[in-house]
Amino acid sequence: MAYSDQSGQSIKYLTLLSDQFPNQRAVFSEIINLQAILNLPKSTEHFMSDLHGEYEAFLHILNNCSGVIREHVDEVFGNTLTHEEKGDLCTLIYYPHEKLALVREARQDSPSWYKRMLDQLLAVARRLSSRYTRSKVRKAIPHDFAYIIDELLHTHPDENNYRVRYHERIIDSILETDSTEDFIFALAELIKVLAVDHIHLVGDIFDRGGGAAKIMDRLLRCTHQRTDIQWGNHDILWMGAAAGQPACIATVLRNNLRYDNYEILENDYGISLRELVAFADRTYTAGEPITPLIKAINVLLFKLEGQIIQRHPEFDMEDRLLLDKIDQAAGTVTIGSNSYPLITSDFPTVDPEHPYELNEDEQRIVDKLVYEFTNADHLQRHVDFLYRHGSVYLVRNGNLLFHGCIPMNADGTFASMNCNGTWRAGRDYLDFCDDIARRAWRTREQDAMDWMWYLWVGNRSPVSGRLVKTFERSYIEDQSTWAEPMDPYFELTRDAYACDAIMREFGLVPGYGHIINGHTPVKTLKGESPLRAEGRLLVIDGGFCQAYHPKTGIAGYTLISSSRGMRLKAHEAFKSVEEALTRNADIQSETTQVDVASRRIMVSDTDTGVEIRERINDLRQLLEAYRSGLIPEHASK
Repeated sequence: MAYSDQSGQSIKYLTLLSDQFPNQRAVFSEIINLQAILNLPKSTEHFMSDLHGEYEAFLHILNNCSGVIREHVDEVFGNTLTHEEKGDLCTLIYYPHEKLALVREARQDSPSWYKRMLDQLLAVARRLSSRYTRSKVRKAIPHDFAYIIDELLHTHPDENNYRVRYHERIIDSILETDSTEDFIFALAELIKVLAVDHIHLVGDIFDRGGGAAKIMDRLLRCTHQRTDIQWGNHDILWMGAAAGQPACIATVLRNNLRYDNYEILENDYGISLRELVAFADRTYTAGEPITPLIKAINVLLFKLEGQIIQRHPEFDMEDRLLLDKIDQAAGTVTIGSNSYPLITSDFPTVDPEHPYELNEDEQRIVDKLVYEFTNADHLQRHVDFLYRHGSVYLVRNGNLLFHGCIPMNADGTFASMNCNGTWRAGRDYLDFCDDIARRAWRTREQDAMDWMWYLWVGNRSPVSGRLVKTFERSYIEDQSTWAEPMDPYFELTRDAYACDAIMREFGLVPGYGHIINGHTPVKTLKGESPLRAEGRLLVIDGGFCQAYHPKTGIAGYTLISSSRGMRLKAHEAFKSVEEALTRNADIQSETTQVDVASRRIMVSDTDTGVEIRERINDLRQLLEAYRSGLIPEHASK
């Protein structure tokens, strides 16, 4: 922030800044440093969405940086290494611990092999480190090796080659002290950190696959890479559950039971299903298409949802109140003016007079589950990370990122939503959704918690955007009732006009930058393209989840934005870590160029550049305050 006047607030700010830069020399030094950073190439950003618990595929793409590391290896070594040798080097970077174990087992771990690998790793690390300040690279190096690796990264021949011999002696010492493997681990991690500076996850880390907790653990360890998350509907669902929202908890259980993901509930988060299973077995009839456990969780969910809908007429979801429309004797349910046969009439806990009230056993189970979810330490840490690093949307470097949609009317205007008595639309509505989600986590008040459920399932929720038919899909065979109408956004944004209106709504310039979404899998087998509206909209849900591979024809997208432009990589399915280790089997990817930069994009062209220029302006004002005597100089600390 810049201060051009000499107000009291300005002087107070500059005085605080002087604690960090106590004299003119310190200010000069920082201005020079910041000016230099502005002239470095823009760092690489990676965008992924809809991971849905596919941990191994996510980890491999994180390790190989979506193929960027292999590209750098090819550029550094050209034809000096064979294809197999490059594969060995890449696998060592991706999985250093596992690869070294195989090398030792094969008795290939000779001093010459270790020296060759160290030299190759250093060559790749030098290339990548050239895009950053030396200070930033130092911070990314593991502390124990910071000085030595910093020295090795800056080998430059001199007249008598003293520096080269000095660095060769460092390598020899590493080999002699049996610390080679630790250095390989450190260099492999440094390369991965330098290859991708910023990771954007455009929603839906949770559900379907069983590895969401492992993905979150890995993100917690990405201390040197900036990570942000645009919450998806499945993330919001788990956030609501962790805050103790009963309907969100029931939905989390239902989703994971349907996908047989007991492990994430019981092993990863320590949530016991024993009492629920016992209740289901003694209450519901077995031997039908729906198991007693699913019957029990379905009815719990529909009762809890019904209570929310009755509390919030502004949600406009009365058509989802279907328990009171069941005729148990006839085995039917009435929806609108039509009556449909049910696949079961087993609803022993539904009181026709009070269909949305929990009975005593159900209330006890819900209370116990709320306690377990709100006291699951591992889950609470993961959801806290989602809140600290996440948001409903993000505007960054001319791009607009959000998971689902901007709710719209059929005529292309932004749809209004009654938000606690105030009608909001467009960016204002998304800001409200972000605020209410944070309030739910902070205060646990019922109104905010109910909104967490609406954000998960509401047809005008920006992270959902469709009318969800859970009851019909659970109990009615007639699939004509299953159709889930989508928000007009999803059709309108195939046209450039709607995308331009959205960009303007968020203060962006149409035609510069992109809208980047996940949420709706791109069915490439049916000819769908992830690039829509003349490239203004990029839908990067390529189906990481194995259940979607037959529909999408691929196994996920990664969007890469670098100093040379933007490209989209469509990944083939990841086989296994074992295949990667034993056969150097990498994920194969097809690249589509989205944008080609007319010139190299520099830090000065990015949002970081704007922030740096503001910082330089502040420092210039501090410099003027020192020169005028308004603020006294001090000795450097």
